[in-house]
Amino acid sequence: MADPSYVSGPYVDAEQQRAAGLMGMYIFLGSEIMLFGGLFAAALVIRVVHPHEVVEASKSLHVWIGALNTAVLLTSSLAVAVAVHAARAAERRLVVILLAIAAALGVAFLAIKAFEYSLEYADGVLPGFDDPGRFAGRIDHLFMNLYLIATALHALHVTVGVVLLSGVAALAGIDRLRLPRRSIVVENAGLYWHLVDAIWVFLYPVLYLAR
Repeated sequence: MADPSYVSGPYVDAEQQRAAGLMGMYIFLGSEIMLFGGLFAAALVIRVVHPHEVVEASKSLHVWIGALNTAVLLTSSLAVAVAVHAARAAERRLVVILLAIAAALGVAFLAIKAFEYSLEYADGVLPGFDDPGRFAGRIDHLFMNLYLIATALHALHVTVGVVLLSGVAALAGIDRLRLPRRSIVVENAGLYWHLVDAIWVFLYPVLYLAR
């Protein structure tokens, strides 16, 4: 519940201010969904038109690494969800700890992803650094291009999320984030991180499990 003593700008009460903050975040997240929606649509078209080639191309990905990264992101998302509840309860120390854990797991995700790219580079199937002779055909090459664009764009969003969570944790740690009246800051950071998590949950089966 927002603190009625904390109202600024054109808002008439704390609830209206909180609703406006959430609405702005939902609009931003909607634009992000449209961005990744285009990539998912491209993957669907390729899969429908060239099902056999996509299945063969998907086998060049390291499915167990993708599964590990899925577990890492889901765990971080749980930590963020609990941090939001802790922010509403004004448990500042718990908020700092949980957001720091989530940010660290985000860094772990990026490190694992970098390791996976190194393996694909060694296999000669990373577009831009590839040996064209190692691809079975143009659809195989197209699938790996889509894989690299989608996962690199997602990794960029994870990086932004890590910076965001770290910043909110730092503000809470030095008591510059008054809780619970400013819990909307933690909620919006959490919404962004949940979106990053949800996008990966869809990317994993579309790319890695298309076999």
